Amino acid sequence: MSDRIGFIGLGLMGKPMAQNLLKKGFSLTVTSRSRPPVDILVQAGATAALSPADVARHSDVIITMVPDSPDVRAVLEGPDGVFGAIGHGSVIVDMSTIAPAVSRDLAAKAAARGVQMLDAPVSGGEIGAINASLSIMVGGDADALERVRPVLNAMGNPERVVHIGPAGSGQVCKACNQVCIGGALASVSEAFAMARKAGIDPAKVREALLGGFAYSRALEVHGERILKGNYVPGFKTKLYHKDLGIVMQTVHELAVSAPVAALVQQYVSAMMAAGRGEDDYSALATVVFDAAGLDQ
Repeated sequence: MSDRIGFIGLGLMGKPMAQNLLKKGFSLTVTSRSRPPVDILVQAGATAALSPADVARHSDVIITMVPDSPDVRAVLEGPDGVFGAIGHGSVIVDMSTIAPAVSRDLAAKAAARGVQMLDAPVSGGEIGAINASLSIMVGGDADALERVRPVLNAMGNPERVVHIGPAGSGQVCKACNQVCIGGALASVSEAFAMARKAGIDPAKVREALLGGFAYSRALEVHGERILKGNYVPGFKTKLYHKDLGIVMQTVHELAVSAPVAALVQQYVSAMMAAGRGEDDYSALATVVFDAAGLDQ
């Protein structure tokens, strides 16, 4: 634990991730766009920084967890950004979900400064962040990963910290993750709509399906949310909408046919149009129910 750790971005995911680092005894310097989570981390033992550059001055490993590609660029390249103050030999671990092409570009710019950069997006939602059980998909240099593996293990399931490949590979894996989740979530929503239209209790349908080949985490976790109408965000629709934009951009670049992902994107766009961007993305079911003439 000799490396000093910096953490930039203490939102819904970043705050509990940083808290888990403190619980594991890491020295932590933090900053975020809003002050309240910084104060919470300081009370738990972290040191507050004034800017991303200030974090870089006091850290050997800098973790970023911000919403989108422009935010990562701003944190690294902007005024008072990490690149202007980072020391030679440091490691940047971007745990945001951003475009693979942006990850590759920033990794190259980091390398030109004598800095290694990993893209390490996560899956598991707020619950996974709180419980330190996240899956972490890592792109970049394998030796850099081994240096920071104890840090990642403190925030995720050590068996699910996986080196995917070179820079940008972690972000491609995260795009694959979002495709799989979207297809499963849409299918669960459509199955529940069919059950309801047939006059069958969808809770009984879920109970039966959980014991067979139809089992999925989407059916287990999001299915329960849908049945209860509980759309308090574990992962906000507006962020999933952003992620699906990355998915569609990536499949376009790779000339991959992805009609299922495109359909899910339309469902999520309908949620955004309905003003549900702050809801959990499992609220996708409300669009399916509405199309079927069912009450929410």
